[in-house]
Amino acid sequence: MIPGPGGPEGDDVELSEVIRRRRMIRSFAAEPIDPALVDRLLAAALRAPTAGNTRGVAWLVLTGAETATYWEHTSTPEWREAYGRRFAGMSRAPVVALSLCSPAAYVNRYGEPDKLGSGLGPTELGEGGEAAWPVPFWFGDAAFSTMLLLLGAVDAGLAAAFLGAFRGPELLGALGVPDSWRLFGAVLLGRPDGNDVPSPSLGRRPDPGAGAVHRSRW
Repeated sequence: MIPGPGGPEGDDVELSEVIRRRRMIRSFAAEPIDPALVDRLLAAALRAPTAGNTRGVAWLVLTGAETATYWEHTSTPEWREAYGRRFAGMSRAPVVALSLCSPAAYVNRYGEPDKLGSGLGPTELGEGGEAAWPVPFWFGDAAFSTMLLLLGAVDAGLAAAFLGAFRGPELLGALGVPDSWRLFGAVLLGRPDGNDVPSPSLGRRPDPGAGAVHRSRW
């Protein structure tokens, strides 16, 4: 069972059912979401794995009229006009939660005694700094936390969508986020209004597991 918020009647939902029901919904009702519920979902999301117990992931939550700042800095008037119906549906989401991560936190953590010698610590310690990381753990940790939020939304009877970060620096600057933080993406939260238009990408690969699991050798 998934503990925590529960479904609309407060009942827990089997994990397999939560995973099966998870979808990206792009058309929301403007109905506000209880802030306490949002807090519980984010608290659960922050229990995601984190490399070296760095805890270099944070969330910045915009609600109600505040969400206009997100759309102002991440979309153009031309895009909003071209995708009018889709934009209208997404912009009604009453909550926009920004998934943030701090590369500096991970670099500094991997310069501590138990990680020193990995080559991933600060350059002032003779290590490679951020550029030395073959896989940026900060984005992985942000993705783990984001996935928990998406699953938690299903468990709570809400709809959600993940939007990639294409104009992160401008948005974070407008919101006063320190320069050391990066935007991984945004999660829209709300209740579906029943007018969702499925993404055309859904028809690209009907079987999500086809060819994705290999054993012994590729």
